[in-house]
Amino acid sequence: MSSVVTLYEHIVVGEDQAPVIAGTTMKVVELVAEKLAYGWSPEELHFQHPYLTLGQVYSALAYYADHAAEIDADLERRLRFVDRMRETASRPPWQERLRQRST
Repeated sequence: MSSVVTLYEHIVVGEDQAPVIAGTTMKVVELVAEKLAYGWSPEELHFQHPYLTLGQVYSALAYYADHAAEIDADLERRLRFVDRMRETASRPPWQERLRQRST
């Protein structure tokens, strides 16, 4: 996989144009999603992902601070995709049986 070095020491942009924490498979958007969803501090993000250094976490958050519009758009795109998948997914048979028992 080839990647492009950025001005952020720990961030590279992969072939799919998504910023990734160098040496990992963690995308910046994934770390940002956790920060936004749970309100985690950089230290808590580091605690939750012990394979990341605190420097990597701060670098990812700095990248987000400078590219918030594009990361937010990517996050919104991902959320819309999940919503579409939920709408089109059929319920498993066991779930329908449970629903019928409760009525």
